[in-house]
Amino acid sequence: MSVPLGKTRVDRRGAAVFAALLAAGCVAGAAEMRAQQAAPVVQPGAPGTPSKTLPSGTHAVAPPVSRADVEFMQGMIMHHGQAVEMTALIPSHTENKEIRSLGAKISRSQSDEIGFMKRWLAARGEATSMEMPMAMPGMPDMDMKGNPMPTMPGMLTAAQMEALRQARGAEFDRLFLTGMIQHHNGAVVMVKQLFDTPGAGQGADIFDFATDADNSQRAEIRIMQDMLKEKR
Repeated sequence: MSVPLGKTRVDRRGAAVFAALLAAGCVAGAAEMRAQQAAPVVQPGAPGTPSKTLPSGTHAVAPPVSRADVEFMQGMIMHHGQAVEMTALIPSHTENKEIRSLGAKISRSQSDEIGFMKRWLAARGEATSMEMPMAMPGMPDMDMKGNPMPTMPGMLTAAQMEALRQARGAEFDRLFLTGMIQHHNGAVVMVKQLFDTPGAGQGADIFDFATDADNSQRAEIRIMQDMLKEKR
């Protein structure tokens, strides 16, 4: 089949125009990329100090995860787990509406935080729990060698947890509040230990999490202290 001469010329002319536009786009794109690469990188200085101009090839590097970060998250999962265990006793142990409301809030927030911490650890290839020694039967505070088991700050002992399980009504309320204040104070200590460790708590995610945890624990401590005063 023959093709009209005029159509062939139009097709060739269109192809040439398209090729020219494509080449111009590539050149412009390459020029833009070179301009971006050549742009200076400015590092803001600390308050009261000038900014620094860094080489154009400088790339941001996320702070490394320290061992203290990992151990903090693993330990806080276990710590939060006991708080959730304590709040699970509330429905069957007290009719106090304030205690029930507070317990529901603590359980919900700490369960959500446990989920966040597990995801944080999993994303970094870390175990979501700490290796802790097994307790001897009948001696929950001793390890298999008869030595005292290490505990994290604020954690209730096995005896305290058993007393909480056995209590009902007003006595349960008192033990729950005093125990949870002790528990929350322990979490505040753990946050302080994290930030006191050189190189720890530097990542934005763990810094924000630890700071929020510290603020919320302190606020709930004040609420529980006021509730205890009302009961006296």
